Amino acid sequence: MKIVDAKVVVTSPGRNFVTLKITTDDGLTGLGDATLNGRELSVVSYLRDHVVPLLIGLDPHRIEDIWQSLYRGAYWRRGPVTMAAIAAVDVALWDIKAKAAELPLYQLLGGASRERVGTYGHASGRDLPELFDSIRERLAQGYPAVRVQTGVPGLKTVYGVGGSAAAAADAGSVSAHPRPVVEDWDTAAYLRHLPSVFEAVRSEFGAELPLLHDAHHRLTPIEAARLGKDLEPYRLFWLEDCTPAENQEALRLVRRHTTTPLAIGEVFNTVYDYQTLVTEQLIDYVRSAVTHFGGVSPLRKLLDFAAQYQIKSAIHGPEDISPVGMAAAVHLDLAVHNFGIQEYSGHTPLTERVFRHAYTFTDGHLHPGEAPGIGVELDEELAAAHPYDPAYLPVNRLQDGTVHDW
Repeated sequence: MKIVDAKVVVTSPGRNFVTLKITTDDGLTGLGDATLNGRELSVVSYLRDHVVPLLIGLDPHRIEDIWQSLYRGAYWRRGPVTMAAIAAVDVALWDIKAKAAELPLYQLLGGASRERVGTYGHASGRDLPELFDSIRERLAQGYPAVRVQTGVPGLKTVYGVGGSAAAAADAGSVSAHPRPVVEDWDTAAYLRHLPSVFEAVRSEFGAELPLLHDAHHRLTPIEAARLGKDLEPYRLFWLEDCTPAENQEALRLVRRHTTTPLAIGEVFNTVYDYQTLVTEQLIDYVRSAVTHFGGVSPLRKLLDFAAQYQIKSAIHGPEDISPVGMAAAVHLDLAVHNFGIQEYSGHTPLTERVFRHAYTFTDGHLHPGEAPGIGVELDEELAAAHPYDPAYLPVNRLQDGTVHDW
């Protein structure tokens, strides 16, 4: 079997997605997700100009060899653009291999380790009544766990809260702007306000509901330690991205001061970003996405590495991961032993018509389905009817105008 064609499809059925489609001389096709939110066209160029020409004539069954060639052969390693491009190739090749075997991908990964995949949904509100309504909506949809994001008094917009540009990006809607929207931030106000929010949520919804929160890299290590300690009475399932973890050693300070579980890694691209965090057991969940981590092959290796330290999976899964990337994640979730939880926001009805998928969401749980491969088919005609729509993620500034993490 040989690869005879590889093409990149860019479509915007409500937001932008980048998909690689590989075809073999046997007529098998495989899909991979290469979406990099806000920098999509950089990955398109990387694939079309540098990767696709290298794939023609290769044996698609040699997944590991092709992965290593793309990673090591370029000399310039790592980074989100490179790893998103490699991820698209890796997932597309796994899709082909599983189709050739006439099996769903999870069977090639060792078979199912569980019957279904637990998820969490996103709830947010500018104030407590709006937040409570959002939580009730997620519970009515069957989600067994809920991420809670809240407005902060004195701030106009806050990441993940309805009405903000970051919430729109998080929810997957596209709004074209000549420049990024600017949001504001006040760490002291956030740290004062958030514990009272979780106190109110616990009072309203009880102690049993698993609650998550995303600090979205906005805190220094000592601020993150303080927040984790202040939230301990409310028994969070996790505190996510409490501080920028490129400085892996910073999590030592956070860990010393709080027993709140920590989740890290949605912006990470390789295992090297995790070495200290895993070997020193400074986190409880790894958050990388199949789409941004180089594919199924390296993420499986990371999860096996993490399992030796009792660290669980929590694969990144917002709407800027296409149904192709989501399908690959759910197959991996079903197969790995150290599964923790899967983020799941769903997609717009139009997106699900462009990417017809076999995975299902029932009673708050996902299953990848039994279709051969990853179980996603791309409607290229419908995709072409929704071309790329330029859009930026927002920029965050402190009240004095300083650019801040968001």
